[in-house]
Amino acid sequence: MASYGKRIVLSAAIVSISISVGCASLSKQDVPLDKIPPEQIFQQAEAKLTKRRGAEEAAVLFTEVERLYPYSEWAKRSIIMSAFAYHQSKLYEESRGAAQRYLDFYPGDNDAAYAQYLIALSFYDQIDDVSRDQGITFQALQALRTTVELYPDSEYASSALLKFDLALDHLAGKEMAIGRFYMKKGHFGAAINRFRVVVEDFQTTTQTPEALHRLVESYLSLGLTADAQTAGAILGHNFRSTDWYNDSFVLLTGRGVSIDDANAVSQGWLQKIWRQAVRGEWL
Repeated sequence: MASYGKRIVLSAAIVSISISVGCASLSKQDVPLDKIPPEQIFQQAEAKLTKRRGAEEAAVLFTEVERLYPYSEWAKRSIIMSAFAYHQSKLYEESRGAAQRYLDFYPGDNDAAYAQYLIALSFYDQIDDVSRDQGITFQALQALRTTVELYPDSEYASSALLKFDLALDHLAGKEMAIGRFYMKKGHFGAAINRFRVVVEDFQTTTQTPEALHRLVESYLSLGLTADAQTAGAILGHNFRSTDWYNDSFVLLTGRGVSIDDANAVSQGWLQKIWRQAVRGEWL
């Protein structure tokens, strides 16, 4: 399916002149919608989409096409368009409902991939700052993953994959925010647990270098030099060009500890990460 944004603008531009007189006439006479052919209601809805803040009105009109002419080709088109229009209006629950309805009715249609992508977007676009509950982020991840898995060859797969990575980074950022909070309170054990989640579960995100550095800080604060050294060794192996590595280097060497020790001596969970990252030992 071509980009709906482009199609809507082009379609509306073509029909706007031809229906403007008719729309005005219908409006003046207050003709009931059930007396208007579905294509004319559809065209009115498309015209609404070209106007500022007209998306919600467009969504309502598209929904009316579906309600009044449920078995027509116009109803099929209107379902997916209402999902788009509701999303444009930031009415995400309504957008999801319409998109899911499209998938239920037309699972094998060419626009099914777009419907699934809209469901994912309806969650993704609600992801808020890291200080709030991240339940919506998990829902976005699940829906984005479904988009990629069910429609890997669609034009939406690459965008869904990119947003999936960004959503993962968001979750990792949440863990980092909590970990830094615990550090400021002097609760280093609790902070370590949060940074560990980032290193183990979100290691492909941009948060990982800082997480390793914060582990160095936290372990040194607890006097656990071997664990701090191991975290530093992983950081040096994977992220040597970052400022986080430089900061850890200063911290560790200031304590007389080599950050690049090839035989990191931690025996805990970090040792496993170090063996995987440095030695490639996965078993």
